[in-house]
Amino acid sequence: MALELTNSGGIFDLPKRQRELNELEQRIAEPGFWDSPDEAQKYLQQLSQVKAAIDPCLNLLKKVQDLKDFIELAAEEEDESVYEADINADIAAVESALIELELTTLLSCEHDQSNAILEINAGAGGTESCDWVSILLRMYLRWAERRGYGTEIIDSVGGDVAGYKNVTIMVTGLNAYGYLRSERGVHRLVRISPYDANKRRHTSFASVDVIPEITEADDLVINPEELRVDTFRASGAGGQHVNKTESAIRITHIPTGIVVTCQNERSQRQNKEVAMKVLKARLMEVERRENEAKMAALRGDQMAIEWGSQIRSYVYQPYQLVKDHRTDAETGNLIAVMDGDIDMFIQAYLRWDGARG
Repeated sequence: MALELTNSGGIFDLPKRQRELNELEQRIAEPGFWDSPDEAQKYLQQLSQVKAAIDPCLNLLKKVQDLKDFIELAAEEEDESVYEADINADIAAVESALIELELTTLLSCEHDQSNAILEINAGAGGTESCDWVSILLRMYLRWAERRGYGTEIIDSVGGDVAGYKNVTIMVTGLNAYGYLRSERGVHRLVRISPYDANKRRHTSFASVDVIPEITEADDLVINPEELRVDTFRASGAGGQHVNKTESAIRITHIPTGIVVTCQNERSQRQNKEVAMKVLKARLMEVERRENEAKMAALRGDQMAIEWGSQIRSYVYQPYQLVKDHRTDAETGNLIAVMDGDIDMFIQAYLRWDGARG
């Protein structure tokens, strides 16, 4: 296992990464490094990314060595069986770490290491679909919490009875976009509706879209004449984020028709800053689509939010099952999935997407 990790032909080219790290550290140590603060920040960001890539590999190598030492010590004991459970647990931990490292090598898209902007929209199904959006929102928030990612609700529009018509969140952390791009598409729910007095089974849909937060977008210059900025009062059931003043912002980019709203920050200025950040990310996304031969490379094919277009189904009745229709990955542990345990689907997607080339 160690050879596979350290050789250049293995799943992770550690020597190459260490050379990159040494070169970056030497550059940062050079006199005059801070003469250009913007360029210096880019080097520091690269340094952080390389370290983040190397550390899991080094930690795995240490786990492998510790396991080998433990096995050798256990072999010297008269009764090796007393250590069997501990050894098996350590082997499982090493295998899990190896799988995680393998998956990072599949994050090959240009912005996979970026933060993610995730948007969930209700589709066919009325109140059921709005409630389904809130369930998916909780699932992704719990998943992010498990991984130690930061989350912030940028904008939300509540449903007439329950849940949300749409909600947008920012997920911050290394590889957040790389993992979450697997969730882009239509998600289908089948359950006995709690809003149906006759307790009938309902099918509901919601679409998930994911784009990367791109640091290069900060340099994008937008002609103010191409923007229409509207202010309005934040809406919601109440609480600290619902203001009595018109602090919410809606920005429309007239040439493309892209509309971005933000109402969850405390001031109009903060809402405008966040909205502009999201707008720039979306504009760069449009530009990439126009310039790339494969228009779906970052966002995937757009589909109607209805029957027949789903990427994944979540079935509560008449049995419990979650199935991804792209990879055929499935599990009957529906409760765990809805509590954020979606790594098996992310892993299956990354392998499937990698095999497609």
